[in-house]
Amino acid sequence: MKSFIRLMILFITLILLNASLSAQEENQLLGRWDLKIEKDGTKLPSWLEVRKSGHQTLVGRFVYAFGSARPVAHIQQISNSFHFSIPVQWEAEKGKMEFKGSLKDGRIAGTMVYADGKTYPWTGVRAPSLKYTATPVWGPPTPLFNAKDLTGWTATGKNQWTVENGILTSKTSGANLVTDRKFSDFKLHIEFRYPKDGNSGVYLRGRHEVQVADNMGDAPSDIKFGGIYGFLEPNEMVAKAPGEWQAFDITLIGNRVTVIANGKTIISDQIIPGITGGALDSDEGEPGPIMLQGDHAPVEYRNIVITPMME
Repeated sequence: MKSFIRLMILFITLILLNASLSAQEENQLLGRWDLKIEKDGTKLPSWLEVRKSGHQTLVGRFVYAFGSARPVAHIQQISNSFHFSIPVQWEAEKGKMEFKGSLKDGRIAGTMVYADGKTYPWTGVRAPSLKYTATPVWGPPTPLFNAKDLTGWTATGKNQWTVENGILTSKTSGANLVTDRKFSDFKLHIEFRYPKDGNSGVYLRGRHEVQVADNMGDAPSDIKFGGIYGFLEPNEMVAKAPGEWQAFDITLIGNRVTVIANGKTIISDQIIPGITGGALDSDEGEPGPIMLQGDHAPVEYRNIVITPMME
């Protein structure tokens, strides 16, 4: 009888230990991850968030190389391995994106089956905790655009950007435009004008898009004017009519952002969860450039001034 009791105690202990280890492994997966997906010789920046819904179910969000954050309804985990699927977001995607991954030594890695049916490997590191300074000391304001030429800027592909009458212009869809300098924490003033149905974006550190789009009269949305694309929704739609000059005054410290659009604060000191679609990279802990989106509709920019925070 004593032997039986000892065996039962040992059995129960093993069950509790296994449950404890499983919970510990699950906790290690929770959080935000900066991913790199290797596709056709290129590393595409992506992002994953894993969190709990209720006590047990794991859910999340995923950002691919383009598009907005996609919901992950259920992340299934067995020990250090996990898998999930992503719903279709674009017409060109003929099926779900299927992910398999594992957790080891504080990193995650796995494979993705894309909508084209091909399998691509990916790796991920935990997104950094970025320092926030409540009382920043600002340096001198510095113009990023000299109103004469593209000095200080480089196109990401074949360049279609020109300077006309002191205005930075992308008349047709083409390459994005990136500053040669990189920045950590800053204040940015930028003015823009778009035609009817115009669409562009201002990327902070090349990773977080503030949407520029013809949305006057629409309800606020995280994928419309002034939103941090797919993540943060403005509290008011303040877009003007096409053809009018408009302005953003943006403050980014760590991963906390404030957006003032046309003189009104529409996002106030909010945390940007991760990179948005179209980001240059997923190295969130590093300084990055200002990028102007030029791969959609025509757009014009002027009076681009950055005020870096003093270290």
